[in-house]
Amino acid sequence: MSNLADRIEEYLKKIIEQAEVGYIVLQRGYLADFFSCAPSQINYVLTTRFTAERGYLVESRRGGGGYLRIVRLGLDPEGKFQRLMSELIGDDLSQDRANNLVDRLREEELFTKREAILVKTIFSDRLLAGVTNLPSTLRARMMKEILANMCRDDVND
Repeated sequence: MSNLADRIEEYLKKIIEQAEVGYIVLQRGYLADFFSCAPSQINYVLTTRFTAERGYLVESRRGGGGYLRIVRLGLDPEGKFQRLMSELIGDDLSQDRANNLVDRLREEELFTKREAILVKTIFSDRLLAGVTNLPSTLRARMMKEILANMCRDDVND
């Protein structure tokens, strides 16, 4: 049996997938009651598994009328996801954040399993540390370049 965080993640992804509007609105207390856990466990899942790198945007308002809105960021033809990722990447990108983004691109079938493995290998701290004193900076620049090239119309030519 999977752990509680895995079950919460799986449940949320399932209802997001079923949502016609591309997002869901829930109450943290409802989820905590549903899974018989503390609200902090819900927060943990949201902050670690529903990140922008993984293709989600979480909006939250606390209090009596508070809510959680989890938006699935789509990989649309206008390149909004790529622009958002480029902005969120900034000038530095850790290996963990890069791996999360690569996993998302794999999930969306923009990378094959083999391509994801290759990119993760190239982005590894062990490899980049031998090339530069600023591996996070180089990783960010390479990821932005990858995203920019994925937006080009002639990629499959």
